Amino acid sequence: MDIRGRAARSSYDAVVVGAGPNGLAAAVTLAGAGASVLVLEAAPTVGGGSRTAELTLPGFHHDVCSAIHPLGVGSPFFRSLGPALAEHGLEWVHPPAALAHPLEDGRALLVRQSLDQTAAGLGPDGGAWRALFEPLARDWPVLSPDLLGPLLRVPSRPFRMLRFGWRAWRSAEGLARSAFRTAGVRALFAGLAAHSILPIERPFTASFGLVLGMTAHALGWPVARGGSQRIADALAALLVARGGEVVTGARVETLDALPPARVVLLDLTPRQVVRLAGHRLPARYRRRLERYRYGPGVFKLDIALEGPVPWTAPECAEAGTVHLGPTLEEIAASESAPWRGVQAERPFVLVAQQSLFDPSRAPAGRHTLWAYCHVPHGSAADMTEPILRQLERFAPGLRARILAVNRIGPAAYEAYDANYVGGDINGGAQDFDQLFGRPAWSRVPYATPARGLFLCSSSTPPGGGVHGMCGYHAAQAALRTLR
Repeated sequence: MDIRGRAARSSYDAVVVGAGPNGLAAAVTLAGAGASVLVLEAAPTVGGGSRTAELTLPGFHHDVCSAIHPLGVGSPFFRSLGPALAEHGLEWVHPPAALAHPLEDGRALLVRQSLDQTAAGLGPDGGAWRALFEPLARDWPVLSPDLLGPLLRVPSRPFRMLRFGWRAWRSAEGLARSAFRTAGVRALFAGLAAHSILPIERPFTASFGLVLGMTAHALGWPVARGGSQRIADALAALLVARGGEVVTGARVETLDALPPARVVLLDLTPRQVVRLAGHRLPARYRRRLERYRYGPGVFKLDIALEGPVPWTAPECAEAGTVHLGPTLEEIAASESAPWRGVQAERPFVLVAQQSLFDPSRAPAGRHTLWAYCHVPHGSAADMTEPILRQLERFAPGLRARILAVNRIGPAAYEAYDANYVGGDINGGAQDFDQLFGRPAWSRVPYATPARGLFLCSSSTPPGGGVHGMCGYHAAQAALRTLR
């Protein structure tokens, strides 16, 4: 494809390859600093992991990947934009509860933004939950720049980060057992930590549970009205308003096909970076990217329903997100299995029920359901039945309300977005080495040894999620070169 022929200018300050949330965040930041910016996206629409589509039946709008967005309202990048995204059509919807965690006895534990209300529902562990999360939630505004950036640097708030790190270095399993007495609250914390897509007995997995708990109480877990696509569309519209350009349907096969630019930013994972730019990289750095490790994949169901989910615990209908795994032990077994190349018989299932709070997602009276579990990297297993069994376990009669089901496994996810290697939606495993050295150990992990070439994908700190911080930090590094 003649990319240069579709660009409005003959040269640019910056070209960004990839229009996922991080690529768009990088472009918006650069354009806001006065740089001329061109964004190139291979797909017909912008969005990457933040897209919405009619995957089942007409009128049912399903989020293709990301669905719940605490960092969409709470990351320093999004906060810096103020009302600008709202002016371009982005509206956040906050469910009454961030999270519901149903138990075998028919109850469900709720995490609300209010610590008082949350603690009141956690029985004997309410005080322990408050003691753990009250100071962290209060510190979110000052901790978030350090938590959502490179970890190989002196933090701006060292003593508060030390207080966070004192608990964060532990395994989620160890912290849950030592902090809480009841099986239900231990499972509740384990479910938060399971978003790491790591075995929860590993060191540092507690950090994921702590951050998600912090955001639930400091920010809430909202959805984007109309679908996650609205986030990407608003970013793209803001970029154009700042003078930037976006060209979709423009697959980049080589850097030599790009218009001349002072800096190039790649919203790509290491595998694609090596393919596209390996000839410009020193051999040592290229080998480091070639050794980069991808984690487990995901298997997701998008379900069109004739009515709401018939949860046994009615309080589940108050939450945008539901975690299905009634005990810490069951969640631990589920999350370690993909790392051993097998799939748990009872997978930990993450559920989002956006249409309960955003009627635009489905026809009147109908609903959408988003549910996925973690599977081995590149797995070809069909997890439809295990996921449906877990749903029926806590919502008997659900099957009778299903109108249509769409399945997306690891191969389909990688075909949808080449960044999802083997179905890994996180841009690479986030274990110790790749939490601190992502994609390589460096003080400025966004800069490559090739002058003017930067990485801005979720394979850089702070990793996966719709927060824009990978793109924001990469843009700051690129601006230093431009200046």
